Amino acid sequence: RIVIAMRSLILSLALYGLFATTHAYMQPFKPAGLFGGARLAKFSSPMLRTAPLALRRKGVNPAKMTAAATEKFEFQAEVSRVMDIIINSLYSEKDVFLRELVSNAADACDKKRFLSLTEGKGQEDTLEIRIKADKEAKTLTIEDVGVGMSKEELVNNLGKIAQSGTKQFAEAMKAKESGNNDVNLIGQFGVGFYSGFLVADKITVITKGFNDASGKTYKWESEAGSSFTITELENSDEIKGASGSKLILSLREDAEEYLDDFKIKSLVSRYSEFVNFPIRIWSSKTTYEQVPDEEANKDLKEGEEPKKKTVPIITQDWELQNTQKPLWMRPPSKVTPEQYEEFYKSTFKAWDKPVTVSHFSLEGQVEFRAMLFVPSQLPFELGANMFDENSKNMRLYVKRVFINDNFQELCPRWLKFVKGIVDSEDLPLNVGREILQKSAVLRVVRRRIEKKCIDMFADLKSKGGDDWQTFQKNFGKYLKVGVVEDNDNRQDIGALIQFPTSAFPKNASTLDGYVSRMKAGQECIYFIPGEGRAQCEMSPAMDKVKDSGYEVLFCTEPLDELCVMELKNFQGKDLVDLTKDEVKGIDDVADQKTKKEEAKQVLEKVLSFLQAALGSELVSKVEVSLSLRDSPAGLAQGQYGMSPQMQKYMKARAVSMGDSNDPDFLPPGMPSILQVNPEHPIVQSLKAQVEAGQDGEEQKRTARLLYNVAALRSGYEIQNPREFATLVTELMTSSA
Repeated sequence: RIVIAMRSLILSLALYGLFATTHAYMQPFKPAGLFGGARLAKFSSPMLRTAPLALRRKGVNPAKMTAAATEKFEFQAEVSRVMDIIINSLYSEKDVFLRELVSNAADACDKKRFLSLTEGKGQEDTLEIRIKADKEAKTLTIEDVGVGMSKEELVNNLGKIAQSGTKQFAEAMKAKESGNNDVNLIGQFGVGFYSGFLVADKITVITKGFNDASGKTYKWESEAGSSFTITELENSDEIKGASGSKLILSLREDAEEYLDDFKIKSLVSRYSEFVNFPIRIWSSKTTYEQVPDEEANKDLKEGEEPKKKTVPIITQDWELQNTQKPLWMRPPSKVTPEQYEEFYKSTFKAWDKPVTVSHFSLEGQVEFRAMLFVPSQLPFELGANMFDENSKNMRLYVKRVFINDNFQELCPRWLKFVKGIVDSEDLPLNVGREILQKSAVLRVVRRRIEKKCIDMFADLKSKGGDDWQTFQKNFGKYLKVGVVEDNDNRQDIGALIQFPTSAFPKNASTLDGYVSRMKAGQECIYFIPGEGRAQCEMSPAMDKVKDSGYEVLFCTEPLDELCVMELKNFQGKDLVDLTKDEVKGIDDVADQKTKKEEAKQVLEKVLSFLQAALGSELVSKVEVSLSLRDSPAGLAQGQYGMSPQMQKYMKARAVSMGDSNDPDFLPPGMPSILQVNPEHPIVQSLKAQVEAGQDGEEQKRTARLLYNVAALRSGYEIQNPREFATLVTELMTSSA
């Protein structure tokens, strides 16, 4: 009892110390006459954790004790540190500062245009954006004839980080419920203005507000620290018109490249080419004139024509930069094929003509506009690498402002060859507008782009002709990659792929074309993998369809084989490999199985001899095939075996990834199944010899020669070419 009483006393004293101190954790409490300070500090933490339990045992509610001590505090931030994060961490490259500031200027002009229509003032002002570099003062000025700002707006919009005046304006317009929702405003995060500090150590803003009744002009100035100044400019004519803003960037030494008008033009052309309002850049222009050469004309004789020289004349003037119009904003019915072609060539710096175009928009929960182009030639950058990450085939815009052209989330890689533009107001971007985030909105846009591309290809297929054949020649392999990788659209893409076929000596066939030509009673789509059409045609597997006359597709590339393996079936018809040991629709017929079993019993000794003579490294088993007609034997794989073409591909891949000089590094070839034709004279002759007890070296040479010929015709590599050549030579010598 004494121990329990002392523990309760210690707990009470500890709690008293906890609520008495202003620190987050109390200092060791040292009550005199009980324990030393070190002893109490040693177990004060577990005491505090068990205190609520002890109090409840005594009938005290600890929640009521702490409620009176609860206080609420606001998070604090060091402004200079936040500015440093915005300047150095938010944006991945400095060039985006101009995009952000021009977008802000465009917003200001948009607001003024809207207010001019609703309030009936300022309509005489020409809404435009001007950019001028001063190399002597090392400043870059961005001026707009927009809505401007009053003193209060300067404090609220520029003095509060992440305070978006654009967002507030948009919300105010919605609150009015005026029914006019066509105000396209870009900035929504309120930090784009501070991107100016990426290149400047001081920013000066001179502005006059549209709604400022006093009509005063103010100057806002900051050096990216924790403070800014606002000064009233009396009798100032800095801002012409009813309102506007002038942003002056005092550039840092490492940002003087932005004083070059060529650099400014390139950035405006890249990011802000389709902004609604004219963007004019103060540019230098050099022309050349012929003037009399005074030095050369000193000794000019009478009657001679005065000599002239060419001198450069440098002039400066405002040059309109954004002459290109956002073609995707127009209805498709208002755009001509010539306009599509011109836009495609100028936007993507292409020289070829697009084969087809898809121009569409999506409205509803997700809204965006898009234009998709199929080139008539394989883009140069995709020639060496069909999935080159630097191909930049899709360009993302948000309200006509360019955001990015180097991302994978918006378009699957099997559509890497399609050039396109997507402009949306709903795509979620990070605050720097540079990294596209994965979201439900993005998935909707991606699925719609995929569907539109497939529809575009299907329309091209329905028209046929040279355009379709050119498309297949250049981009058919991308469609097969789509079959392999795109689970959702596999069947739709499968209807577009083509293969060489036994039905046509030169032309390829689509799968639906094959199905339309299928024989009565045919249940499967048959194919043979091989290195080229000639290899497929000479394969012993072709004997399996000789009597039935079934059409056969030729998979002449490793990608073809992967494609049919993933597709598995098309329009309810299984895709079946004729080089397998058991072929559906041919070898699984009931009477064929009975005949095969009978032939196996007749050739039992020959089959055993061949298995022993060739060994398990070459053949996994030897069996009878009733499907073979002209060939004495053929090689096949099991249902999950790897074709000879795929084996070669895997070896080549291993060589490219490792040491090709190390034979142990290369994957071994898979043992094959040797199928023999029981009716062929060579097999019958060998049968007679084996049954007569002649199973010596001569019969073994015949077995190896039979295997090598089957391997050669079936597309396999002959593992011992020297032995094969020797066997052929001996055969020729014996018959000479």
